[in-house]
Amino acid sequence: MGNTSKVVAQQLLNIKAIKLSPAQPFTWASGWKSPIYCDNRKALSYSDVRTYIKNAFAEEARRLYSDFDVVAGVATGAIAQGALVADLLNKPFIYIRSAPKNHGLENLIEGDLKEGQKVLVIEDLISTGGSSLKAVEALRNAKAEVVGMLAIFTYGFPVSEEAFKAANVQLNTLSNYNDMIEAAVEAGYVTTNDIDTLKEWRKDPANWRNDLKE
Repeated sequence: MGNTSKVVAQQLLNIKAIKLSPAQPFTWASGWKSPIYCDNRKALSYSDVRTYIKNAFAEEARRLYSDFDVVAGVATGAIAQGALVADLLNKPFIYIRSAPKNHGLENLIEGDLKEGQKVLVIEDLISTGGSSLKAVEALRNAKAEVVGMLAIFTYGFPVSEEAFKAANVQLNTLSNYNDMIEAAVEAGYVTTNDIDTLKEWRKDPANWRNDLKE
């Protein structure tokens, strides 16, 4: 996956799905200040990137998770990606909402999922892992077996790695933060002087640049 990881990182940087701004940090919804902002939904607008990611997902699914019945996307960012992968693999597709509908059947899981089925979860981005693991919990509560999760990109936070280990979920990603930094430097998106800033942020993102917080 080494070459694939670098290629995916380069593609996400090229289409500005990943934006880097160490000097003028972004503010996440959580309130964290961050030198990086990632929105992988942008990849869906570029057919070459979309196809590469779809094929890479399918290749990894075949290599790592040979035995599964259903592909599940996590709402909302991975619904389209999951559907593309399911279609390529000729598997049924479902998706997991972040919260149950407040009308009708009040579904949390959309689609036809049967008790005991083995599910491969597709995610677009792993940060702390909280929302991703809530989706896993919903599937397990529905008495399905989660064989693992594939995601496009991970920040590689220790808290997320610990959370996935505690939940006994095998996580694999197409690309990661370290390979993204290398790709960004090679492409000239950031300078070598920015590397220390980008690495320092990941150590403690919740408290990084507290001087910028209100």
